[in-house]
Amino acid sequence: MINIEVVFALPTTATSLSIEVPQGTTAEQGVIQSGIIEKCPEIDPTALTLGVWNRTVKANYELKEGDRIEIYRPLIADPKDARRKRAEKAKEEGRANKITGGRPLER
Repeated sequence: MINIEVVFALPTTATSLSIEVPQGTTAEQGVIQSGIIEKCPEIDPTALTLGVWNRTVKANYELKEGDRIEIYRPLIADPKDARRKRAEKAKEEGRANKITGGRPLER
């Protein structure tokens, strides 16, 4: 048997469960065995994105002693789109060069 932790965080709260599972348990099996899906109805069990210690892993990742399985929520916004919008706003406000997108030349 090995000890693991399963965590799920929302902007205002976090749920963390420590459990003991048999050697050879996968990340997905660990999530199911922990019972966190029943405690947190926000989790979509059909579309789990999992990580272990801040590194994304596949559902069939074999757990090791002391692993912390993290259940990730879907992104609210596409990071590329958000960065593109910030760059456009900076150009409009004069904080970035309109041609290169870099810092404007100081004269």
